[in-house]
Amino acid sequence: MVVLVFVGLVFVAHLYLWHRMVRSTTRRGRVRTGLTWGLVGLLALVVVTFAGMRLEMFQWLAWPGYLWIAIMFYLVIALVLLEIPRLVAWSALVRGRVAVSSLSPPSPVEVVRPVTVPASDISDISGFGQVSGVESSPGGDAMSRRLFLGRTTAAVAGVGALGTVGYGISAALGDPVIEPVKVTLAGLDSRLSGLRFAVVSDIHLGPLTGKAHTERIVRMINGLRADVVAIVGDLVDGSVAELGPLARPLQSLESRYGAYFVTGNHEYYTRNGPGEWIEELDRLGVRSLRNERVEIRHQGGVLDLAGVNDLNGATANDGPDFDRALGGRDTSRSTVLLAHQPVQVSQAARYGVDLQLSGHTHGGQLAPFNLVVPLQQPVVSGLATVDGVQVYVTRGAGFWGPPVRVGAPPEITLLELRA
Repeated sequence: MVVLVFVGLVFVAHLYLWHRMVRSTTRRGRVRTGLTWGLVGLLALVVVTFAGMRLEMFQWLAWPGYLWIAIMFYLVIALVLLEIPRLVAWSALVRGRVAVSSLSPPSPVEVVRPVTVPASDISDISGFGQVSGVESSPGGDAMSRRLFLGRTTAAVAGVGALGTVGYGISAALGDPVIEPVKVTLAGLDSRLSGLRFAVVSDIHLGPLTGKAHTERIVRMINGLRADVVAIVGDLVDGSVAELGPLARPLQSLESRYGAYFVTGNHEYYTRNGPGEWIEELDRLGVRSLRNERVEIRHQGGVLDLAGVNDLNGATANDGPDFDRALGGRDTSRSTVLLAHQPVQVSQAARYGVDLQLSGHTHGGQLAPFNLVVPLQQPVVSGLATVDGVQVYVTRGAGFWGPPVRVGAPPEITLLELRA
């Protein structure tokens, strides 16, 4: 069902683009036919790209396919925003309020009426002024105005979309922002005050990222000198056989009390499931918290650090088990929970969790998707309180799909606990 909805939305988007970018800017003929088939090819590219990434096939299509998705997305937004100005401009053109003749090209069809000139007037040079008259063909002027408006609208939308995507590429492929956050926990042992977490999520190792992407993230985390490293899901978009070399720099992570990982939804989309990645991360020195908890001892104080599997694990009998992770603990201790999706806080609240660290949302990644995220998740990004539990949602250090981030730069969080 989800796949059919996606294909349907992509088809409607391309149909709208054809109407505004092809039909409204061209006359019938070879140019329109060529552009139409080009748009059909781009539609097929989107579908094949998504199918290929899920099946770990056609990886070479990732760059053109995902870039077109971003351009398509912002073209549609720009054209929709221009609909009202376009309607106003067309109304003004029809009423003759705009001097179109000085802006648009002349009518392409001209009919020349022959005029008989008396022989006696041939020598009169002034008679040439009445030799011929120019008459526009019916509808030619309206066609010129329509094409002028269509081409202007398409040009403005195209420049806006390409500029936005270009900016978004530089943001997505650039260094993540270090976000310093201080969180006060009412019941925190004063000896634990100052305990620092380096939180990173949604690294999304895949066909569009290289080993340098992981190396940069590791280098930046190590520069924070955190006590605990928390990787909150969606580390990979592929199998160990395909992406193992890209994950290898994780073995160089440095922290006083270790690096910990919980699964995200994308770990369950891989061909072999999350099991092989759990083993690979263990080999790299990153411990996975699979519905379990560990004790973090710091300056004589003790903190419970728990982790639960992602909600998508339920389809593989590997879903979150809060009772196993949090049941029977010493309630006098503060507890920090790693859970990929912010929405999992509703269950965490029943177990008296003090702080939940999550990712998943990417902060929306492509504005205005940040306005859509609240339909599914209680927090888009940053620190909030939900059901009495503080939740910090990181925007993630990577990207999914298009290598583009608009309004949501990549992030690594340095989170410090305060009593």
